Amino acid sequence: MQPFAIAIHGGAGTILKSTMTPEKETEYKQGLTAAITAGEEILRANGTSLAAVEAAIRSLENNPLFNAGRGAVFTHDGKNELDASIMDGKTLMAGAAAGVRNIKNPITLARTIMEKSEHVLLAGLGAMEFAEKMKIDFESDEYFFVQHRYDQLLQAHQTDSITLDHTQQPSSTNKKGTVGCVALDVHGNLAAGTSTGGMTNKRYGRVGDTPMIGAGTYANNATCAVSCTGHGEFFIRSVVAYDVSCLMEYKGLTLKEACDTVVNKKLVALGGEGGLIAIDRYGNIELPYNSEGMYRAKITNHTPLYLGIYKDE
Repeated sequence: MQPFAIAIHGGAGTILKSTMTPEKETEYKQGLTAAITAGEEILRANGTSLAAVEAAIRSLENNPLFNAGRGAVFTHDGKNELDASIMDGKTLMAGAAAGVRNIKNPITLARTIMEKSEHVLLAGLGAMEFAEKMKIDFESDEYFFVQHRYDQLLQAHQTDSITLDHTQQPSSTNKKGTVGCVALDVHGNLAAGTSTGGMTNKRYGRVGDTPMIGAGTYANNATCAVSCTGHGEFFIRSVVAYDVSCLMEYKGLTLKEACDTVVNKKLVALGGEGGLIAIDRYGNIELPYNSEGMYRAKITNHTPLYLGIYKDE
């Protein structure tokens, strides 16, 4: 069998075992397991990396524990604005949606934009109009209402702050973030995808790195597939996902060397916190982060499932 491999993340940040209950830790691990299994089953059946990435991310979007889809954080106005992107490493085709509301699975909209439109990135009302035309599933505001997410907004209102998911909070239930997936299929093709609800209390139509190809998501069969999570402004300025690929293509670095350079050197030098998941064309996987922890999982056709949340797991 040709190799296949898949990795997912559910956000990086101040994730400490000392503030996590055993019950909540179990819930997170169950959510990660369900998501990566959804993708793995497609790869094991000789499906495409694109399909695996979409399936894994849809699972995470449907889980209110993670800041994407149903579990998205609230904007200043008490709304849920969703961003997502996906990229095909074989063709370098990509699709992305930014600032959409009531879309059940933004990653599916991103893939539809890639495959059914002439564009890469659609935003706001126009993206939602396209979603309606393509019969993408919508959900009501009530579907996206998660109490602890709303509590985060109320807390942010009190301090007039814009809160990153991975910012230190009193409760470990608040330490969640962007979700993403990278995969290699048996046909030798790479794909990457990322989805998020952004920042609590964000205003002015702020958009982070998630829907920006090259910043939060990138895939190229010649090098690697990357999905990022963290402080989006730094990831945009550093063009993080593409930088990993560039270091491999132009400097001949290995996947591990490229990831370490970008996450633990370049980002740190700028003051950027977060991490990424990456996979190369040989099925090597890297899960680097410079924060206290990152929800993560990986599996290949010849290695068992790995789940991690905290440092040094």
